[in-house]
Amino acid sequence: MATLNITYNGLSADYALELDARVSDADIRRIAVEVVRAGNVPGLALPHLTDNAFDGFVVDRLQGGQRIYLRPKVPFGAGV
Repeated sequence: MATLNITYNGLSADYALELDARVSDADIRRIAVEVVRAGNVPGLALPHLTDNAFDGFVVDRLQGGQRIYLRPKVPFGAGV
């Protein structure tokens, strides 16, 4: 069991899911779109979310993949 934390439009929410350890970042983004659209993420029910809503988002895997963060890119540490 893993926890996917999704940050979108200033909101952040957790979603528990069974996940293969080899799932790609693209699959994480696709899964996030599906569960948010379906209203399965408490506090993040967006039925009209576009297919590409999480394109360009970063996938961070912590605690051996048990905690996954899907978040927007930030300029911090980018040397800009």
